[in-house]
Amino acid sequence: MNSEFMDALNTLETDKGIEKEIIIEAIEAALISAYKRNFNQAQNVRVDINRDNGSIRVFARKEVVEEVFDPRLEISMESAKEINPSYELDDVVELEVTPKNFGRIAAQTAKQVVTQRVREAERSIIYSDFIDREEDIMNGIVQRQDHRFIYVDLGKVEALLPQSEQMPNESYKHNDRIKAYITKVEKTTKGPQIVISRTHPGLLKRLFELEVPEIFDGTVEIRSVAREAGDRSKIAVYAEDADVDPVGSCVGQRGQRVQAIVDELKGEKIDIVQYSKSVFEYISNALSPSEVLDVQVNEETKSTLVIVPDYQLSLAIGKRGQNARLAAKLTGWKIDIKSQSEAEELGLYDEQEAEARRYAPSDTFEEEEFESSPQDWDHAGTDLSEE
Repeated sequence: MNSEFMDALNTLETDKGIEKEIIIEAIEAALISAYKRNFNQAQNVRVDINRDNGSIRVFARKEVVEEVFDPRLEISMESAKEINPSYELDDVVELEVTPKNFGRIAAQTAKQVVTQRVREAERSIIYSDFIDREEDIMNGIVQRQDHRFIYVDLGKVEALLPQSEQMPNESYKHNDRIKAYITKVEKTTKGPQIVISRTHPGLLKRLFELEVPEIFDGTVEIRSVAREAGDRSKIAVYAEDADVDPVGSCVGQRGQRVQAIVDELKGEKIDIVQYSKSVFEYISNALSPSEVLDVQVNEETKSTLVIVPDYQLSLAIGKRGQNARLAAKLTGWKIDIKSQSEAEELGLYDEQEAEARRYAPSDTFEEEEFESSPQDWDHAGTDLSEE
């Protein structure tokens, strides 16, 4: 090694943020192992690298003793006194033992250490960049796929899209551009591992933030998301300002905003409903497009009985129960749906009582109840018991 090598370390320190002293100390430690492996002339050695010109010297460290049993570790008092009369018993004497051909080994070792440190630094930088992007959305390009993952290029790193996080109505081809939600960033021995998703409810929320300025600036809030990826989703939105139409803001002029999201999700249907502190109103909105006649609330079991017109029963339940299931996930309430005629036969429906319940102040959400509820957008539509 020479002064040019030291200049290169200075450049690395500037460009990669790797401290030169840390690299030099790592090289010195690696050279000790290389010396013992190749020469084995001493068991206790110290390697010194000159910080100015890059020259390398190897010193054998030997303890001063009265009687020498292992010349690789010990030196007699007489021999130590010949080197320096001030040496006493138990002192450590350093003798230079730099081999003539040690420069070639030193250069190879230094190259390996620097390469490893640079790789580690780059991985650390990538990890630092992406750990801050967890639960965020990113653009990527599909590179390849196998039976477990689709590999998506995010620029600095290749992310993993597991089969379980792929939308069932999508096929992925090489060089396809997709938006994906980062669910997990982990450190591994091979560098940072980024796991992304196309099915997570958070993807829908982030897409609305990108398309709807009112959501991005906080004028409109997303209170809950329920999603069956690739098929249908429901999203509850709310605006504190009574003059702001949260649903209209999300739909956009001629439906342009929501249509852009539908196109990104390959035709996934999206119901945008208005959140309300009234249980009656919120459940009614969540079961859209069905009409709701009555919502009877059981606070203890957090369940509701919903009465709908006879001709709207199948619409309220939805295909394979999807509409009712998504409404329950969206609101966090269990929903039992009955037709008007069946409810009347069972004595469960009275029109006047239903009208009174519609405006009953007792059937309202408390703000703190909502905030502490597990039914937030991150987990809406997922089984929280597994978390």
